Amino acid sequence: MKFAIIAAGEGSRLRSEGFRVSKPLVEINGMPMLQRLVTIFAQFLPEEILVISNEQQPDVAALISQLSKDFPLRHLVKSTPSSMHSFYELAPFLTDAPFCLTTVDSVFAPAEFSDYISTFSSSDVDGLMAVTKFVDDERPLYVDVDDDFTIRGFYDESCNVHFVSGGLYCLSPRVIPLLRRCVESGQSRMRNFQRIMVAEGFRLKAYPFRKIMDVDHVEDIAKANDFLNSLQ
Repeated sequence: MKFAIIAAGEGSRLRSEGFRVSKPLVEINGMPMLQRLVTIFAQFLPEEILVISNEQQPDVAALISQLSKDFPLRHLVKSTPSSMHSFYELAPFLTDAPFCLTTVDSVFAPAEFSDYISTFSSSDVDGLMAVTKFVDDERPLYVDVDDDFTIRGFYDESCNVHFVSGGLYCLSPRVIPLLRRCVESGQSRMRNFQRIMVAEGFRLKAYPFRKIMDVDHVEDIAKANDFLNSLQ
């Protein structure tokens, strides 16, 4: 299994609030978010951990170079207009094994994540999407599921749907050709790619987490620290 981290965003909201550190280097519980994810992923003995960062982040590149001494990292440097385009750039290296993809600012309980990876590893679905009832996103993506957690749709409005996307995606390489078609046809958002997977009959299931957080604002750093400290 492989893991992939999208760390190519500009962190514009953090910067607008006066935070000058590149977003992947924001410390949560005393460790840069990027390093925290790499450390968690390494516990599953991955074939490879891929990271994409943008061209304006030499400090991120320096951290990845340091981490590469201890972990099986592959680093891509490219500025992209969206997380979906970052995924597209990573795709050539994700065609030969199941993988887990996330953005660098995802904060979750490691124990829940371990169960999530175990569930995906023993399944034959095309995708196992992390979901949560905890909503702390400015533009949440609502996920409609049936009784056995098969995903029926993704929506921008709640529509009496109780789960939102957690931004963790365990996927089969079977989805890569569709990703390429979506990007080459002008699609530009991960949520639209997920909608098209449902429309084209890919087998997607949801896996519920108690809480998954994103670090988009300075105040989110303290919230993420409090969340992780509450797990101890």
